[in-house]
Amino acid sequence: MSLFDLTGRVAVITGSSRGIGRAAAERLAEQGANVVVSSRKLDACQAVADVINARHSSGQGGRAIAVEANISSKQALASLVERTRAQFGKIDILVCNAATNVHFGPLATLKDEQFRKIFENNVLSNHWLIQMVIPEMIARREGAVVIVSSIGGLRGSPLIGAYNVSKAADFQLARNLAVELGPHNVRVNCVAPGVIRTDFARALWDNPKIAKATEAGMPLRRIGEPDDVAGAIVFLSSPAGRYITGQKIVVDGGTLIATAALAEN
Repeated sequence: MSLFDLTGRVAVITGSSRGIGRAAAERLAEQGANVVVSSRKLDACQAVADVINARHSSGQGGRAIAVEANISSKQALASLVERTRAQFGKIDILVCNAATNVHFGPLATLKDEQFRKIFENNVLSNHWLIQMVIPEMIARREGAVVIVSSIGGLRGSPLIGAYNVSKAADFQLARNLAVELGPHNVRVNCVAPGVIRTDFARALWDNPKIAKATEAGMPLRRIGEPDDVAGAIVFLSSPAGRYITGQKIVVDGGTLIATAALAEN
């Protein structure tokens, strides 16, 4: 049996109608997992679920369903969990991918309501959803949670400081949960993407001049693709990652080490 085999597992992925979340849903299904595609817009989720189901119509790979859920609503997240259990009976894998950023600029200009929204969507919603899912994982003594953080949580920024604060908090959320849940064989980890070709980072890759400058600072000399992050998510969700918990996997084409090297010089 492959160390990446997820046959019979059930995965919930938030923010999975596009970008990193969609790639994760597709790749988890490819390894045999049944997946729940979730975001605020049901039509967009259903389109992804239809693609996954058509791809695996022969029975090779997992099935997909679409469930609308706004991560800012605790009630909506509870409904997401309930509908998943009604359809598949359990949740083995939780990927907390959905996030938001409503402030670009220094912290000095950050308004309270903006900070609350960023923190609540990027940290508190993850906490809520994990709280809802872990009791059954503890009961089965098996489960994997992956939080999609960012390399922004590992450095400062004059433009997205509030977002970076929330992503740094996600690292600590994973570490603390790993300590609490490890004795029950439930693992919690983070992936930390760099610049990935998604709508969220469009300003950094859509303009050829900016993209060229961005890539010049990366040892791999290319902007990442959603699949690059999805691979790390599959790894952490699968038996291949069974002895890893409380950690972060940086998926940034070497951006952070190049930044460190420039600083040293």
